Amino acid sequence: MRAVIQRVTQANVTIDGKIKSSINSGLLVLLGIEDADTEEDIIWLSSKIINLRIFNDQSGVMNISVKENGGDIILVSQFTLHASTKKGNRPSYIKAARPETAIPLYEKMIVQLQTDLGKPIQTGEFGADMKVSLVNDGPVTIIIDTKDRQ
Repeated sequence: MRAVIQRVTQANVTIDGKIKSSINSGLLVLLGIEDADTEEDIIWLSSKIINLRIFNDQSGVMNISVKENGGDIILVSQFTLHASTKKGNRPSYIKAARPETAIPLYEKMIVQLQTDLGKPIQTGEFGADMKVSLVNDGPVTIIIDTKDRQ
């Protein structure tokens, strides 16, 4: 799994001109799923996202997690995170999981994040043409790949 995590002061997902999800302070997480991903990846990545200390403490130092500050999360599936641009100019998405594999893992990630955060999260809609709007705070953007746990 590959995640792009953005600290936001506001974010929303619009589908067909209607707002599906909206948060104020928290995290917008774009999630790419590949065939090799497992439930172990879900558990590890969810814990990492929830516990990332990327919110400022009283001294202005990034030392607080989204869970500690009571922030919200929007999780959006994004297969293009697994784009390969090695050859030519047209990206290949061969590593991105097909819907029959990706949807159950995406749904498990939603449940795991909600469990770890201790409250419901917001989501996009798998496979939909979404418009994602955000105000990146900082800006703070972190990229995590469960196959490269650094």
